[in-house]
Amino acid sequence: MKIIIVGCGKIGTTVIQSLVSEDHDVVAVDWDRNVVNEITNIYDVIGVCGSGADCETLREADAAHAELFASLTGNDEVNMLACFIAKRMGARHTIARVRNTGYSEQSIGYMRQQLDISMTVNPEALSAQELFHILRLPGAVNMETFSRRSFEMAEFKLRADSPLSGMTLADMRRRYKANFLVGVVQRGENVYIPDGSFTLRDGDRIGLTADAAEMMKLIRLMGITQKQAKSVMIIGASRTAFYLAKMMLAGGANVKIIEKDKERCRTFSESLEGAVIINGDGARQELLMEEGLTRMDGFVALTGMDEENILLSYYAQEAGVPKVISKVNRSEFALMADKLGLECVVSPKKVISDIFVRYARALRSSIGSKIETLYKLMDGRAEALEFIAQSDFKYLHVPLKDIMLRPNMLIAGIIRGRKSIIPTGEDVITAGDRVVVLTARSRMSDLSDMVR
Repeated sequence: MKIIIVGCGKIGTTVIQSLVSEDHDVVAVDWDRNVVNEITNIYDVIGVCGSGADCETLREADAAHAELFASLTGNDEVNMLACFIAKRMGARHTIARVRNTGYSEQSIGYMRQQLDISMTVNPEALSAQELFHILRLPGAVNMETFSRRSFEMAEFKLRADSPLSGMTLADMRRRYKANFLVGVVQRGENVYIPDGSFTLRDGDRIGLTADAAEMMKLIRLMGITQKQAKSVMIIGASRTAFYLAKMMLAGGANVKIIEKDKERCRTFSESLEGAVIINGDGARQELLMEEGLTRMDGFVALTGMDEENILLSYYAQEAGVPKVISKVNRSEFALMADKLGLECVVSPKKVISDIFVRYARALRSSIGSKIETLYKLMDGRAEALEFIAQSDFKYLHVPLKDIMLRPNMLIAGIIRGRKSIIPTGEDVITAGDRVVVLTARSRMSDLSDMVR
């Protein structure tokens, strides 16, 4: 599939990397020739130097024949204009990065409709949503939601004192009377789609799926929960911090934001009623202590520097803050964070990359199902996908025990209307069901891909 990506910054480069790995024909467009040269040297893509809002540049990129066109520069208006021009030239689907906090959802919806843009993405808002879910369920190191949040998958790391260590999954199901499934386990570099005989060990990272209403009760029974974060310290007055603070304040939490830029502090003070805004350097340990670091339930490092986020998070963890989250974009720094014992790392570019992979696979597929959601799990070694089963899906009304799944595949959930089902071999898929599939070492574009 021919895909054009305008803007090769951190977000754009990650999207390009993901799409190339999916075997798409990618054209990378950026105004900086050095950036274009670097991208074309690293990835098997065509490079075009110029503005994404320039007709001649888009003609050179052959926008008229693009299946998908995305503008991901740092300028919202340029992104929307580029998508509008590309669409008029003949591009089939367009995606614009729009992240201005001043735009309301209604304004964005209106502009999307008038400019005929297929989708808008806001990396900061999506990252804040992910952070909010993790703070709501602090025992988790990652949290994904399906079917408009009615079905959830939480990743947990088993500590040395975990009651689950040494227990088989079959014993776990018998012991805890709840509707759940352990669908994926990461142990070191290996990822497993386990069966009932699989025995859990200290240090395992497990993916637990359950109905949203059951999840909190379930992890409390298993002894792997902490109290929800009701007092949170955020370092860095970024866009992500703004969206996260709004969500936390709406949920009744106490929010304190530390930022060294005085003008940003003034803007946040005017926009976030109820938040405490401190003008100071969050890297100063004495300031963190003065502002009550040790009394916080949660700590989120959202500065523009990965290294600073990691060091501040490590300090907060050593100070005994129950839930510490760090924003880290560079993969090599994410590995460093893991070695320092920082379990919870969030990357805006990964969030957007997952959306693009899902969208591109959905365009490529047209048989039997519609892909709705895609998440990379366990450091990208596994995937969780949500499909809508169409009326022509070949295995409708067939008991799951009679469907021969490919290796490393598991049907983790079926959402039928408002009912969430953790399936057994007797359950069936019906037209309109939302089906959650877990897979390791496989690439799915359609629900039929799970069958041998």
